[in-house]
Parts: sequence; structure tokens; C-alpha cells
Amino acid sequence: MAGDVPSAAAADPARSGAPTPSTPPSAPTALYRRYRPATFAELKGQDHVTEPLRQALHSGRVHHAYLFSGPRGCGKTSSARILARSLNCEQGPTPDPCGKCASCVALAPSGPGSIDVIEIDAASHGGVDDARDLRERAFYAPVSGRFKIYIVDEAHMVTREGFNALLKLVEEPPPHLKFVFATTEPEKVIPTIRSRTHHYPFRLMPPAVLRGLLEEVLASEGVRYEPAVLPVVVRAGAGSARDALSVLDQLLAGSDDSGLTYERAVALLGYTDESLLDQVAEAFASGDGAAVFRAVDRVMEGGHDPRRFAADLLDRFRDLIVLAAVPDAGQTGLLDVPADRLDRMREQAASFGQAQLARAAETINAGLSQMRGATSPRLQLELICAQVLLPPPAAGDKDLLARVEQLERRLAAGAGEAAPAGRGPGQSDSMARRAAPARAAASSPSAAANPPRPAQPGPAGRPEPAAASARAGDAAPGRPAGGTATTDADLVRERWPEILEAVKHRSRVAWTQLSNATVDTLQESTLTLRFAQVGMATGFSARRSDEDLSQILEKMLGITPKIRAVAGDVPGGSAGAAHEGRRGGGGQATAPPGSREPEPSGPAPAGEGAAGRGVRAEDSVLNATVRATAAGKASVESGTNARTAQPNAGQAGPPAAQADPEVPDHDPDASALTGMDLIQRTLGGQIIAETGDV
Repeated sequence: MAGDVPSAAAADPARSGAPTPSTPPSAPTALYRRYRPATFAELKGQDHVTEPLRQALHSGRVHHAYLFSGPRGCGKTSSARILARSLNCEQGPTPDPCGKCASCVALAPSGPGSIDVIEIDAASHGGVDDARDLRERAFYAPVSGRFKIYIVDEAHMVTREGFNALLKLVEEPPPHLKFVFATTEPEKVIPTIRSRTHHYPFRLMPPAVLRGLLEEVLASEGVRYEPAVLPVVVRAGAGSARDALSVLDQLLAGSDDSGLTYERAVALLGYTDESLLDQVAEAFASGDGAAVFRAVDRVMEGGHDPRRFAADLLDRFRDLIVLAAVPDAGQTGLLDVPADRLDRMREQAASFGQAQLARAAETINAGLSQMRGATSPRLQLELICAQVLLPPPAAGDKDLLARVEQLERRLAAGAGEAAPAGRGPGQSDSMARRAAPARAAASSPSAAANPPRPAQPGPAGRPEPAAASARAGDAAPGRPAGGTATTDADLVRERWPEILEAVKHRSRVAWTQLSNATVDTLQESTLTLRFAQVGMATGFSARRSDEDLSQILEKMLGITPKIRAVAGDVPGGSAGAAHEGRRGGGGQATAPPGSREPEPSGPAPAGEGAAGRGVRAEDSVLNATVRATAAGKASVESGTNARTAQPNAGQAGPPAAQADPEVPDHDPDASALTGMDLIQRTLGGQIIAETGDV
């Protein structure tokens, strides 16, 4: 049984701890060969593969063909040799070869090899003739071992014809034959071969595991080193144990009695010095362009590759982003950074904001992609630095957030007095200007102590706009005076002619109906339109013209309110008074038919603002409309041709807007009519004769 077989650690005490070299240290062999694993227990970072293989060997359920795939230098070929050693061990098949029998000694990493284990490099022996030769020799029994094992390295280089020549042999091999295919591109192995193998995908070695392996090798070699050297070697290895050991071997070859130093490692491998990256990151945070471009000049004068510098700078910003999001990233293993450098990087991350870090990383990443084919890499690098130094344009939420973070840092540093007020995310310039006085009033200690200005009577008893806004705040609990609803309604009123023109191009019927309407209120995402007659309001809703208006509002103003149509004026008789009453939360009672306020004449009183002039303009338009409607109705009733009256009414203003008790309120289509139908059904007239076209 496998449990009775002594393990490799028991047979060789030197393997119970750090890996030991397979050959004496003085032998001229590379580190990755001297420290090649001899058992599955020594294979680092591939537990998801080694454990199932060990269990299969322990239970005796060994398949006849295996496919080992994964990146280079992760242990595929070494695992194939360990599997062959475990299968042909005198005490096997066993997951732990004894290391003493003739087969184990021959198949050790430093051994001469076995005639029963054949390694084939498919890169140079992948043709159909090589496959036929292998097929002919495969049927011979092994010479000294239990199995004859073929290890086909770089299996993806075997041609389709070669795989087809091997297909029958792989599908139904003789009992003594085993196949192990190793490849970095398993998708290039034809499906008929791949389906007949047990596929084990290998992975890159995690940085923490790779760093532990390097520490064990350096301890075994007895070499002194600075702790900052290991992250550089791990980064150069990129998850490949063989590549990392090759880099470490190169550094050892160039080291002196002082051991491995960080400066020499960085200079030899071509990486950017950490101190230079610190200077550039701090210069970006403070906006010091002179320091940034001096660093670029140092890079070029030192003969470094600008692409390498840009890649190292991108890695630094990646570390800062992680450190800003996870302050304990150094302790949890998210960052492989020495403790003495971690504090300085925390300060750099704090000097940036998350949005600014992300924007800088995106800018460097985009520039790095463009540097691949650049004819002047230095110029491209300087352009990248200039883009990072520029303040973010007001193009999106990320850029706005970065600008806000910059302003906050300036305020914290005492430079806020000269800095302009920034806009919040999603806030336009006009909204920021309107919100600035409100924020200033809210932040002032005396704001709560100053009561609103009392209402000053305007002409004809109409209150001034400021007083009306104050009453609006009193009448609407929970809402401040001059809130956004009133402001948005004023904005719709200001742009109402443009809105009507846009509706006209979309639907002339909806335009005709809306010409009889005025903007009442915009509260709680509901736009209230006031029509002169009930039939007009009902017809507007019945024809679903509100959908046309909603789409125009969304396109022009970016709002999608619900449209509510009401009829008549509020008590008081005048449109101006009704408008001010609605600001204050007044009711929506319909005014008695025929009641209207005389149009005021003379210049506007002193002190009347733009809002007051707008209200008076509404009154003038409404009164002109009422007079035009009355004249048109009188002309029809006296037998005059209606078509000759319409141009005169059009000169005075939009179509009729005055309530008439003779018009039936239950007709939903009355407001959607034009021409003779409008005169007959809406005004109650009768067409006597029709003479000519207007």
C-alpha cells in the first residue's frame, strides 16, 4: 500500500524544508534546473493539479493519456516527469517516489534519464512521419520500467496529420503505454485527441507563493539581499517560476560581496526607480508641471525606455487606487510593497481623489496603447503627462467629480478663497449660479434671523414677485420660498414660444390646442396647463396631445413631467392674479364666465421686475385673445363670413381663450378642430355662405 512506502521527505531529510539543489552549487547549471521539483509535494502553487494526481496514483486509477496545459514555466513538463517517476518507482505506482530505486534515480531532475521514458519536442518532431515512427515503436514492451511513457512537449505544434496518425494509438493503447501531452495552447490540440485525455490546466504562480520560493532559494544559496529586490524579481517573473528563477540567476551572477541590492536590480532589469516614481506621483498631485517634465528628462537622459517608464507609472497609479480603496492593502496581500514604502504611498494616495486617480490611470493607459507605434516615444510620453496635469474638462460625471475633489483639496489647503465655486455632478452652469445664492444664504448664520421682505402692493393691488414668492413659502409647508418648482415653471414660460414652435413641427393639431393654453405650475413632476374652456382642456387630454408635448419638453429641457390640463381662471378674474395665486398654492376654481380684468395701461410702475413685466405681458396677450374671440363670434352671429374674420383675430394674438357658457363642456374633440368646424362647434356659429378663399 502507498501508506507503507516511505515518502521522499523521509528518504531524503534535506527535502523536508526548503528545496535543495539537485546538483552541487558549483555546477554550471541554471537555478531553474537545480531547483526543479522532484515530487508533487515540492511543486509550488499547483495544488489544484497535484492533489488529484496524487489521489489517482494512490487509488490506482491512472489514465492512459493526460493533457497538461498552462502558461510557460508553471510546471507542466516537471509534473510529467514526476508522474513518470511515480509510475515506474519500484514501490509504485505511488504519489511519493522513493528516490532510491534505479528508476527514481534515473528520472531525478539531475539523473541521466530512462530508456522507457521518451520526451519528444513536437516543435521539431510534430510531422506525420514522426507520428508514424512513434506508433511503430510504441508497441514494444518497456525495457526495465513498469510503463513506457511518452512525454510530448509543445503538443500544439503537432500537425493535424500527425495527430490523426496517433489517434488510434491514443484511443486504444497497449497496457504498458502512457501519454502525457504538455502545451501552452490546448485549443490547438485537435478535439479527437483532447477528448481522449484527462485535461489538467496549470496556472500562473501567485506572487506570494513565488516570493516564498525565491526566499527559500536565496536561503539555500546563502546570498544576502535587500527585501525590496524580491518584488522586482516577482514582477519580472510574471507568475512563471522558471522565469523568476532565471531573473534571480542573472542578478546573482552580477552581484558582489554585498549581495543583491535594489539599485542594481532595477538598473539591470530596466525598471524605473521607485524614488523617481514617487517624485512624479507627488508632482501630479500638486500640479507641478516643472517637476514632471524634469523627471521625463531624467528618464530620457538615463537611456531608459519611455514605454517602460509609462508602464511603471501606470502600475504605480494602480497601487495608489488600490491603497486609496483598501488602506490595509499592504497587510492583506493586495499589494506586495515593503513596509517602509507603504507609508509614503499612503500619503500619495491621500493627496489624490479616487476620481482623479482613475482619470490619471485611464489617461496613461490610453497613451501607453498609442506609444506602441509612435515615431517619437518621448513626445508621446510628454503629451501623456500634459494631459494628466490638465484640469479635467466638464464632459462627464467622472471629470466633474475630479474637479470637485481638486477644489476641496484647495479649500483644505487654504486656497479656497481664490478658487471659484465648483459645480456638483450633473449640475449645469445656470443651476449652479442659481444655487450659489441659496447655499450662501443657508450657510450664513444670520440667514434664519432675516425674515422675508413684506409684500409690496403693485398696480391694481397685485403683489410684487418677491412678496408672492414669500407667500408661496408660507402657503406650502416644507418647501422653501422660491423653490425649484417655481423656477422651473418660469423657465417653461420663458421658452414657451420655442416649445410651441417645436410642437407645431410635430403636430399642428397639438399646436392649435396648446395655443389656447398657458403654463400654470410645475410641481412634483406635474406640469399644469390652464385652458380657457373646459372643452379645450378635455379635448387636449382626449387626443393625447400631452404625449407630443412631453417628448418636446424632454428634448428641449431634459424633463419628463406628467401633463395635467385644467380649465378656467382662479378666483380673482385676471390671469396675473391667478398666476401669483398659484405660486402661493392657491386653488383651481373656475372663474365665472365672461369675467376678466381690464387691461392696465400706462408704463410699468417703478420697481416692478422682470417677473412682474412677464405677468403683465400674459394679461395683455390673454385680453387681446378674449377680444379677438368675442369679435369673431359677433361676426359669425351677424351673418358675416367667418373666414374674413380669422386674419383679424390672428393679428391680435392666439386663438380664443375666454370661457363661453354656450359651448358644451362635454365635447372632447372641440379643441382639436380648425376652420369652419371650429366656428360651428366651438363658437356656436352657423355658416351662411362661403365666398372665395382667404
